[in-house]
Amino acid sequence: MWICILILMVVGCLSGFILFRKNTVPIYHKPDQGQGKLSIIIPARNEESNLPYLLDSLMAQTYPPYEIIVVDDFSTDRTKEIAESYDGVKVIVGSALPEGWTGKSWTVWNGYLQATGDIFAFLDADIRLAPHALASLIHARERSKGVISVVPFHHTEKMHEKLALIMNMLGIFAFTSVFERGNPQKGLYGSCIVALRKDYEKINGHESVKSEVLDDLLIGSKFVAVGVPVTNFNGYNTVSFRMYPEGIRSEIEGFSKGAILSTATLSPWTIVPIAIWVVGLLVSETVFIFANTSWAVPLLIGYLMYIVQLFYFIRYVGKFGILIPVMHVVASLFFIVIMLYSMYQVVVLGQVRWKGRNVPVRGKRNR
Repeated sequence: MWICILILMVVGCLSGFILFRKNTVPIYHKPDQGQGKLSIIIPARNEESNLPYLLDSLMAQTYPPYEIIVVDDFSTDRTKEIAESYDGVKVIVGSALPEGWTGKSWTVWNGYLQATGDIFAFLDADIRLAPHALASLIHARERSKGVISVVPFHHTEKMHEKLALIMNMLGIFAFTSVFERGNPQKGLYGSCIVALRKDYEKINGHESVKSEVLDDLLIGSKFVAVGVPVTNFNGYNTVSFRMYPEGIRSEIEGFSKGAILSTATLSPWTIVPIAIWVVGLLVSETVFIFANTSWAVPLLIGYLMYIVQLFYFIRYVGKFGILIPVMHVVASLFFIVIMLYSMYQVVVLGQVRWKGRNVPVRGKRNR
C-alpha cells in the first residue's frame, strides 16, 4: 500500500513539472516608439496603500506611457487625492453602477471611454513595474500579435500574505499551462492586460462581460472567439504585486470570489494534472497524522519532494520566505479554507463579496 502512496506523490510532483512554465516576459530595454500611444487604465477602489507604488513605477519607465488614467471607484480613503498628486495623471470619478454591471468592469469601461491611445494597458492598483516593464510588455504584445496578460510575481511581507503560496502556484499552473493553448475559453489574468484598441473594440471591451464575476477570464474567450490570440506570461523580473496587505479577511474574500468559478474555464487537460498535483501534495502532508505508523517514511519522502519542488517554483512565483514552503501544510490548509468558502458563496449564497459589494455569480446585480 505504501508503494502506491509513494507512486501517487511522485506522479503528483511530475504533474507539477508538466504544468509549470517559466514563460517570463522577454526583457526589452529599448523603447519601441513605433507601436503607438499607450494608455494606462487603472481601476482603483480604496487603494491608498498600493497606488503610490504603481504610479511611482510608471513615472520611472523607459517607455513613458502616453497617458495614465486612474478611475476612482467610490473610494472612502485617500485614493483620489493620491492619484491627483501625480503630475500627468488623469483622475476620473466613477459614476453610479448601472443595472447589469459589476463594479470593476464598469470602472474599467469608464477609463476606456476617456482613453485616447492606440494601445491599452489595464493595470490593477496593486501592480508594481520594473523600469523596463512597459517596453517589454509592448514588445511581447507585438510579438504575440494579439492580447497578453501577466501573472505578477507576488511580493509578500506579512505572514498572512505568504499563506497564498498554493493559491499562487495554482494560478501559474492554470494560466501558463501548455494545455491551455488551444482552449477556446482561455482566460486572461486581470491584474495586467495589454491589448490594441482595435482588438479591444472588436469585442466591445468590458461591456461584453459586464455582468460577470470573472470578467478577466471570460474576456479572454471573447478575444479568442474573434481570432485575437491570447498569451499569458509569468511576471518574474518585470511585473509584480503585493496582494492583500490589508489583512487576512480581504485575502480570503479576494481568493474565494473566483476559486470555484474559475475551474469551469480550464481545459480538462489542465484540470487533471492540477488535481493530481494537489492530491499528491495533500497526501504527503498527512505525514503529521501518520508519523508513528509504517507509512511515515514514504509520506516524509513525498513531503520533502514537494518542499524541493516548491522552492524551485517560487523563485519565479513570489517571495514566500523559508518557513511557509517548508511548512507547506499550513498553506494547504489555507487553500482548503478558500475552496470551501468559495463553494459556500457560489452554491449556497449565489453571490461573492468583494470590495464591499455583493456580486451575484449569475450576472444579476445586488448592491
